[in-house]
Amino acid sequence: MNFPLFLAKRIVFRGQRTFSKLIIRVTIGALALAILAITLSVAILRGFKDEVTAKQRGFFSDIMIVKQDINSASEYMPIALSTGDIEAIRNLPNVLSVSPFATKIGIMNVNGEVEGVVLKGIEKNYQQKYLEHILVRGDTLDFSSGANDQILISEYLADRLELDVDSSFIMNFVQENRNRKRKLRVKGVFRTNSAELDNSYVIGALDLIRRLDNLGKEDAGAYEIRIADFAALEQTTQLVNEELPIDMKATNVVEHLPDIFNWLDMLDMNDDIIFVLMVIVAVINMISALLITILERTSMIGILKSLGMKNRAIRRIFLYNSCYLIGSGLLIGNIITWLLYAFQTKLHFFKLDPSIYYIDYVPMTIGWQEAALLNLALVTIALLVLFVPSMLISRISPIKTIQFK
Repeated sequence: MNFPLFLAKRIVFRGQRTFSKLIIRVTIGALALAILAITLSVAILRGFKDEVTAKQRGFFSDIMIVKQDINSASEYMPIALSTGDIEAIRNLPNVLSVSPFATKIGIMNVNGEVEGVVLKGIEKNYQQKYLEHILVRGDTLDFSSGANDQILISEYLADRLELDVDSSFIMNFVQENRNRKRKLRVKGVFRTNSAELDNSYVIGALDLIRRLDNLGKEDAGAYEIRIADFAALEQTTQLVNEELPIDMKATNVVEHLPDIFNWLDMLDMNDDIIFVLMVIVAVINMISALLITILERTSMIGILKSLGMKNRAIRRIFLYNSCYLIGSGLLIGNIITWLLYAFQTKLHFFKLDPSIYYIDYVPMTIGWQEAALLNLALVTIALLVLFVPSMLISRISPIKTIQFK
């Protein structure tokens, strides 16, 4: 029979508490709040980073192949990879697809309003899964019926220029001191919640740009590469560079958008700060509860010592009692945490300003393995810290405490 565990159960479930009752409740509440704050902060940070990263990867891809010399900020010098080069890159580990694209500056002229944009041209083999995800109206480009007159525009441009799905307008392309006009039809309307993208980019067919720039059928402005594991981005970029001709180079999305990804990396510090603060709050409350419980049970400690029980066994009684408090706090905290998690992931109730945070709701992403590790870390830290104040029991004299009231 585990006698310390038996006594701990009696204290927890049948013991009469006096002044320790309030501190016990506060301790359980602090533990529940700690695991709630820690788990949700990790879930929000992970969800936020995943959503923002997916948005940038979706529009700009993971790796971009361009010519060493860039013509302008938005238009790249035409390049053409051989079939052998493309196959060599596709066969690299972690590479999912290689797609050509090009960009061209255009001017939208609609109802007397003029808007300068960057037309991004894509091919029929381009993966439009991301575009489907950000569409709010209409459909993606339909290459089966010829997409040279189709275009996707942002919701911002649609509202500003009073356009909608199936609306037509004229786009002007200034080239070699002459103005070339094309009539385009809105196939779909998208929203990325990124002002940089929504205010500047429209999406059309690569063949349209090829015709405007008199490019060959295999020519492109650049190539996009999508990868499976984003954590291996740097290594994959190096492998791609090794396969390229000397006049081409591969750069990745982190290099293109350093401000955004540096900002996302800095957010990890906030998560660490929350974890440390919540653990400190929980541990302080646990130490207070343990000391008050020991003080309340001083007479019992004296009697047990006089009957021959060792200090180690008595300490186990109070550590078992602390485990009950920790378990109760974690149970309540986890129940509330997962209810809030399910509520937010299903309804997106808590909103954000998309002009600042790139998304319009608070995202949450966490797996049960990560949540279990956070719980285990909190339990381990609490028990290790509680072992020190439990040493107070060895200093209690049975003669002086049996009559303690």
